[in-house]
Amino acid sequence: MTHRLLIVSIRSEVDVVTARQRARHIAELCGFAQQDQVRIATIISELARNVFRYAGSGQVEFAIEGSTAPQTLLMHVRDKGPGIPNLEQILAGHYRSSTGMGLGLLGARKLMDAFEAHTTEGLGTTIVLRKLMPPAARLITPLVVGQVGASLASAPADVALSEAQQQNQELLTTLAELKSRQEELLQLTRELEDTNRGVVALYAELDEKADHLRRADQAKSRFLSNMSHEFRTPLSSIRALAKLLLDRVDGELGVEQEKQVRFILESAGALTDLVNDLLDLAKIEAGKIEIRPSTFDVADMFSALRGMLRPLLVSERLQLSFQAPAECEMYTDEGKVSQILRNFVSNAIKFTEHGSITVKAEPVPEAGAVRFSVTDTGIGIDEEHLAIIFEEFSQVENHLQRHVKGTGLGLPLCRQLATLLRGEVAVSSRPGQGSTFSALIPAVHFHNPAPLQELATLASDDPRLPVLVIEDRPELRLLYERYLHQSEFRMLTASTLAEAETLWRNVEPRAVLLDILLEGKDSWHWLVQIKNDESRREVPVIIASDVDDKNKAMGLGADAYFLKPVGRDELLAALRSLVGSEAGRNEMPAGAVNG
Repeated sequence: MTHRLLIVSIRSEVDVVTARQRARHIAELCGFAQQDQVRIATIISELARNVFRYAGSGQVEFAIEGSTAPQTLLMHVRDKGPGIPNLEQILAGHYRSSTGMGLGLLGARKLMDAFEAHTTEGLGTTIVLRKLMPPAARLITPLVVGQVGASLASAPADVALSEAQQQNQELLTTLAELKSRQEELLQLTRELEDTNRGVVALYAELDEKADHLRRADQAKSRFLSNMSHEFRTPLSSIRALAKLLLDRVDGELGVEQEKQVRFILESAGALTDLVNDLLDLAKIEAGKIEIRPSTFDVADMFSALRGMLRPLLVSERLQLSFQAPAECEMYTDEGKVSQILRNFVSNAIKFTEHGSITVKAEPVPEAGAVRFSVTDTGIGIDEEHLAIIFEEFSQVENHLQRHVKGTGLGLPLCRQLATLLRGEVAVSSRPGQGSTFSALIPAVHFHNPAPLQELATLASDDPRLPVLVIEDRPELRLLYERYLHQSEFRMLTASTLAEAETLWRNVEPRAVLLDILLEGKDSWHWLVQIKNDESRREVPVIIASDVDDKNKAMGLGADAYFLKPVGRDELLAALRSLVGSEAGRNEMPAGAVNG
């Protein structure tokens, strides 16, 4: 959607000044900062002067493009003159003119977000300029367009004098700012010289301490891992011998002897649990835990858990139930999700004397995740203790601890495992009424991006054409991965623009699939940045977004635009058309690709 604001005819020098004044005024009404107002006004002034000097007459048109924020200030500078015979050389910066011809075009290209120049010999030239409005700028609607027109109509009649005064004021302001900044730079330079030596010494000290901390942390992890392994063998022997005695293999036991052997077996079991938890935590801290995602049904996992956990119920007054949604599939590490729930349920059994324990799973579509919860009717936890229960070796004192002993590592391990699965844990509780422990786990687990040193190997091992997919929703990343599977394209995945930049520095993509809204922020400026980068502007960018603003996207340089959900055939056809793939060319959907 485009809203026209104003057309200024260029037939004299006064009209050039008028165009400059109107450009600055429109930029101000659109919410641009003073520096951008001056830039826009100066560029329009230079291009309007070129129109008058080389073509004799023409016009400057101002409009607002786009229906969503941030909108674009769209400017056309047209003439019907002889055209520009050396346009490509001028834009490449190779053309030299004694009259200064072409400098205005180069300046406009550098300072605007999008720049187009079309010229035909004997028929004239059209320059198209676009500048994204500030994020905080108001949305320009037809009503606001009328208000802007009224404001422009009330501009001073003596254009030349008022614009000269305005330029003088801007010049004085700029000189004052330059002087102030020069003084600040001098003061800052002196301060930096005074502190530089201290900073260097501080960095050296910090590096030394960081090295000590790294070595200490590695030593701790090695100690926990090694000692856990060393403890397992004698503990297994103790448990085996205790069971041997309780089975009366070597003769009968007295009542007191049986009681003592059972104490030994229970203590060895508790110590084994502690050793296993310590070993798991040590592996996580050392980065040696592997995520093995697979597709599974939550109901099937609950069935396995039900059979595994029922033997733990020692009282008929305590009921354990499972509630699983129908047809709820996940692609993540089933074993680690199961381990989190086992710990939650085991914890609930310890501190619930009677009542019920309910294990529940609920899809959370907006987060692309499943929320698992374990709710009990136990003794509950005071609010002031909720913050510490996920800390290692932290336990809350209560009357049941005389009968049940814990390691203080189960809940911290749940939190670490949930973090590995890119999820999070939470707890809510009321003393005397029970507790609910929950884990929000993404329904689709994506591995971390390949380490930078592996990216070059990744690029050389796979001959398919790399496509950078920038999408923050995991279910859509999985969808695009399936779209590109068994095609001539391979997917490089990024959920943020920072990840995309890291990937691009190591593997140059042949095309980009970009979502406009990423974690609540728009990527319009990143699109402008890519299309203004000499080394990257030729890489085609396909937009797939919920934002319906195709004209603005194409004007800022996008090569194709789709509203979600995009189909497989449409996406592959767009990629093959834009990348020039030799395999399986298809016709493009009507209106999808610019040009």
